Amino acid sequence: MSDVRVGVVGVGALGQHHARIYSQLQGARLAGIFDIDGPRAREVAGRHGAPVFSHLRDLLPEVDAVSVAVPTVDHYRVARALLEAGKDVLVEKPMTASLAEADDLVRLSGERGAVLQVGHVERFNPAFGLLRRAVMAPRFVEVHRLSVFSARSLDIDVVLDLMIHDLDLVLALDPSELVQVDAVGVPVLTPKVDIANARLRFASGLIANLTASRVSTERVRKFRVFAPRTYVSADLAAREAQVYRLVGEGGQPEIRMEQVSAPEQEPLRLQLEAFVRVVRDRATPEVSGPDGRRALALALSLLDRMGEIPGPVPNGQGSL
Repeated sequence: MSDVRVGVVGVGALGQHHARIYSQLQGARLAGIFDIDGPRAREVAGRHGAPVFSHLRDLLPEVDAVSVAVPTVDHYRVARALLEAGKDVLVEKPMTASLAEADDLVRLSGERGAVLQVGHVERFNPAFGLLRRAVMAPRFVEVHRLSVFSARSLDIDVVLDLMIHDLDLVLALDPSELVQVDAVGVPVLTPKVDIANARLRFASGLIANLTASRVSTERVRKFRVFAPRTYVSADLAAREAQVYRLVGEGGQPEIRMEQVSAPEQEPLRLQLEAFVRVVRDRATPEVSGPDGRRALALALSLLDRMGEIPGPVPNGQGSL
């Protein structure tokens, strides 16, 4: 089969890596780059021998699928234009700035028969894959995602920037209804929430406690899950996990530990490989539009409880 012609819109801190990977990916061809910062677009395109386009409309005839890695406030406008043109789209997280925008993208992708994948890259982390296979009925989840302060993504708060990764992972582990939410957030170095904690209770009985900070002195990506006779500790940054299981019955039970490490497997590469595959096969993405919408709805409901968003969240918690 011919290569999937892929474009990248937005080649900043993250989008440049989309371009890098597509230029190397078997089954894909980096067919074009567009960024409103022309010199930046030419710089990134020059590294990979890709053409640069001066307007989004000029890119459209040259591509089958597009990664959207522009600032969050522009996700909806760019992704909608691409879907309207019948292009398959991978839009970075959070998929949009509002639920109304997310709903419109989901609707439009269905009408056009276009793939809509959301860039929750941790779903493709090998450590999370092991965790998901090892735990059948999680009962308690403890998550810490901490980063040192930087000027990146200060247009959004830490819930939409960092915590939303782990909200998506928790929702992937437990599809049951969310029945209780408690949350607190604190603006520390910016006017927006810089450190946040959320406690979620699901109808299944699962309780998840999540902390995200972008004002830490260290970088931590720990995801711990407790289930009957099983405990899994995953380090998403190191891409490794330890699984502890209680085996044996009667007088002398035994704890057995399995450790798996896959540091060479880049989650973003696995994500883009999956995107190209679903574009070619016309399959459902691992992280679909409705999946991205559910994570966004939960993130916005947390911010509502923190007082970040005035008034009720449209289609809020009850429609997660």
